[in-house]
Amino acid sequence: MVSLGFPKYPVRVKSTENKPLIFDPVRKKWSMLTPEEWVRVHCLYYLTETKGYPLSWIRVEQKIEVYTTYKRFDIVIQNPNKGIELLVECKSPSVAIKQSAFDQIAQYNLKLKSKYLMITNGLIHYFCRMSIDQKSLTFIDILPDYSE
Repeated sequence: MVSLGFPKYPVRVKSTENKPLIFDPVRKKWSMLTPEEWVRVHCLYYLTETKGYPLSWIRVEQKIEVYTTYKRFDIVIQNPNKGIELLVECKSPSVAIKQSAFDQIAQYNLKLKSKYLMITNGLIHYFCRMSIDQKSLTFIDILPDYSE
């Protein structure tokens, strides 16, 4: 797999029956090692190891209803006392981040009402702070640490 724009983490990979697998530290299971899963697992380590968010606050690939259809978000960090802190959309490193990715995460956020958004293909990361009341977002340079 391609080297990503994250620090080096102890990502666990293995091969079973000639199928590459990667260990998801949140779901505590092995998943097929796809380019998007490679990015998602690195992002999970970034959020827990670098940013310090509690592993117990993180949900991965859960179904939500958006309008009348069901979608799956990639990563959500939910503070048990304050609601959703962060919604993350992960793309494969070969996928350029375009307006459609922002449209996708914005649709999900109509339902989730996260304070922050992150879109990444593992190479490029975009961070936004949401103002739900004003229905606007502001691009920010870095995602706040858990301690902030």
